[in-house]
Amino acid sequence: MQHGVKNFEVVAPRSRFYQGGFGRMFPDLKPWKPELAAETATALEQHMLDFANAKMTAADNEDTDSTLPAGYTYFGQFVDHDITLDVTPLSDAEVDPNRLHNFRTPRLDLDNVYGLGPDAQPYLYENVAGRIKLRVGSIDSRFRDLARLSRVEGESQTALIGDHRNDENAVVAQVQLAFIMAHNSLADAAFDLGLQGMTGFQAARNTLKWLYQWVVWNDYVARICQAEVHETALKHDPDAVGEAAWEAGYKHVFDWRNTPYMPLEFSVAAYRFGHSLVRDRYQTNVLHGFGSFIPIFAPNGATLMGFRALEADRVVQWDWFLPMTSSSNPFPQMTRKFDPRLAQALTHLPEDPERPGDSAKILNVLAARNLVRGVRMELPAGTAVAKALNVAPISLSDTEPDALWYYVLREAELDGGNCLGKVGSIIIAATFAGLLKGDPLSYFNIEPGWTPAKDTLLKSLQKKLSAANRSALNADAHVEPRPVGQPDWTFAAIIRLAGLPVQADDFAQQ
Repeated sequence: MQHGVKNFEVVAPRSRFYQGGFGRMFPDLKPWKPELAAETATALEQHMLDFANAKMTAADNEDTDSTLPAGYTYFGQFVDHDITLDVTPLSDAEVDPNRLHNFRTPRLDLDNVYGLGPDAQPYLYENVAGRIKLRVGSIDSRFRDLARLSRVEGESQTALIGDHRNDENAVVAQVQLAFIMAHNSLADAAFDLGLQGMTGFQAARNTLKWLYQWVVWNDYVARICQAEVHETALKHDPDAVGEAAWEAGYKHVFDWRNTPYMPLEFSVAAYRFGHSLVRDRYQTNVLHGFGSFIPIFAPNGATLMGFRALEADRVVQWDWFLPMTSSSNPFPQMTRKFDPRLAQALTHLPEDPERPGDSAKILNVLAARNLVRGVRMELPAGTAVAKALNVAPISLSDTEPDALWYYVLREAELDGGNCLGKVGSIIIAATFAGLLKGDPLSYFNIEPGWTPAKDTLLKSLQKKLSAANRSALNADAHVEPRPVGQPDWTFAAIIRLAGLPVQADDFAQQ
């Protein structure tokens, strides 16, 4: 769960004039910390451990469904790895909460897929007869995996990808694989149109990047945020030729000058809502069996843990994880409710090197770590943020922390648990809108009227898809559950473009 062990000399102070990798949405709000915790790091950790262990673990009968399909849990993790990478360890954050650096570009540009490009990282790529593609590995003749150093047990099975975190678990690894294979399909389409070498590579990369931006905003953010907030956050009133500029509706919330920064209120608090969505276990595919679950973590047996080669039982059957035309009850599987409790699998992790799984060690208790990090990053209270946004604060009991991360989860729970509440929605939607508007190469700026249906490569590629994938490409967007006004082209379309297994027939023996 920790990504790195170094500390870097980069600051994120409270000045509104500061512009850097990380910054603050509410620099004028005072930091929140629990009154009952003494002024020592040990006392703070113990206070948060006591609360997390007592109040933030879901019982088996609380593992209820939201209306968000489970695949979006891991798409959200993939997106996080595209826009943020803070390598400051929890212990170093205590020394100086302003010493942070974002080692990812605060843009939705798929640098976690493409890395530094074919010249700087040639081991991620291969030139196939004029087509520059990303490397892919295989399980057998039916299934693909990420390219790895080896698939031999006992040897290094490190994945050759742009961000090692996208091999943390088997599901996010297959989200990464989907984007890799979608690029390769688009590279073929570019070649068929006479675009070879780097020209074809850049064309494929640009189409995939813009499709990804479309899916993030129109599909993912629309599902996790309140509809009225999403509608307000980014507006486009096209003129006769569809070229009117997009306008961000929460400029007073996410205020940047030349380039966007990554708000700590987003990365350290609100966007960590995803931890509450993770389930203990999932049904993976018909080969493993209907009604047969694989845990995400377990001391023994098959798990969905990552950093190792994929096997057939762990291959995702995507109509079990996303609403697709072939999905049928009880699929797709859904995420847990948006609430302040984490699945038991995430409660006590094996992170502490000396005492893995021990609930008394802060590194093992994800909820406590999130709470402590928010204090050390000097984030404001959730109720203070609500008032700053002119939103009526929710009521917290005397024993509940006013930590922003906890507040966002509790607010979502009180609102029904199917998406974020008002405060969480505004922070999330304002950030994504700001990142998209702040990227000079996003379609929101380069070609404001762009849609996937207008894209030359996508139109060319559709002609080459199988009849089933071609007809379902946009039909998947109209399968319930779906956001109000859901447009065509959802995350499922990227799965279709990649050619990954979708339904039971794709697992049949050949």
